[in-house]
Amino acid sequence: MCRFFLKLASYITEPAKMSKDLELVNKVKSGNTAMFYDLVNIYQKQVVNTCYSFVNHKEDAEDVAQEVFVEVYRSINKFREESSFSTWLYRLSVNKSLDFIRARNRQKRGSGLLSFWSGGELERLNVVSLDQPGEVLESEERRTILLAAINKLPERQKVAITLSKLEELSQEEVAEVMQTSVSSVESLLVRAKKRLRILLYGFFSEKYER
Repeated sequence: MCRFFLKLASYITEPAKMSKDLELVNKVKSGNTAMFYDLVNIYQKQVVNTCYSFVNHKEDAEDVAQEVFVEVYRSINKFREESSFSTWLYRLSVNKSLDFIRARNRQKRGSGLLSFWSGGELERLNVVSLDQPGEVLESEERRTILLAAINKLPERQKVAITLSKLEELSQEEVAEVMQTSVSSVESLLVRAKKRLRILLYGFFSEKYER
């Protein structure tokens, strides 16, 4: 019942929030740069958290978030209000995070978090329930392991599972961010979960048996 009322409250407050965002965006477009910092203050935490879900490092996430807001400032006149400002910001955050990961992989080919799992250990890990992220990520160790496995997914599967399970967006919101259909998101999530269960086979069950 409590969840119902929280959801209902979000439906009531969302239009007002979108209207406020649009007001700030239009003021920035008109040359009121001071309003841009209001947008930064409102969305800084969301952007940093989204970037962290992809890059898995606090300082890197903050650096990428800074690039996101620089891009927002440069490109705000291109925002055509075809989606909410929050959705547009998610899209920029995802794209900048993926750009960062590609650049990092080019610089450190074969190194990074996944290099910890040598000799096929990663292939033996398993997720107990991806539909209950709180359980899976109840410790920093499990979070690190899961993020390492997510990094092994194809890019679009990685984006879909990160936005859905770590950012907790609805499938409709994920589809809007990814500029695709809900059915495509559903298919990506099914394939991502299947691949993660293969990658993570056995690990969590072994943990719980101890």
